Amino acid sequence: MEIKNVPQDGISTFAGGRKAMYATDDEGKYGVVASSGWEVEEEATKQALHELERLADEAYEAVREGQMSPLYYHMYAQRMDLIVLSQSVGMFQWRIKRHFKPSVFNRLSDTLLGRYSEALGLSVDALKQLPEKESV
Repeated sequence: MEIKNVPQDGISTFAGGRKAMYATDDEGKYGVVASSGWEVEEEATKQALHELERLADEAYEAVREGQMSPLYYHMYAQRMDLIVLSQSVGMFQWRIKRHFKPSVFNRLSDTLLGRYSEALGLSVDALKQLPEKESV
């Protein structure tokens, strides 16, 4: 992309910020250019966030009905999926899926709960509970 074509749409998802993009100058040399975003990028980001909110709402109901552990809800509420959570805590996905079962989750050690709470930015006590619906 040429420097003159770097998007400068001032999208809302950047919140006034900018990101670095590589573009070529008139001589064809690459350089870093600040971009205020592209409308298509904004729409894609909003759709992704909407999908994570929908998944968090579904997870909330699954936890409330006792089908899944609170870990399942908090993963989506913190805008993560199984892959990201797995990478964040350094565990295999199959192991985390096992921890989504309430009977398994309730027996987890404090050390393991601490790894999850650190990755999700929650206290261990908050990790064990489902928040009130108003704060979801």
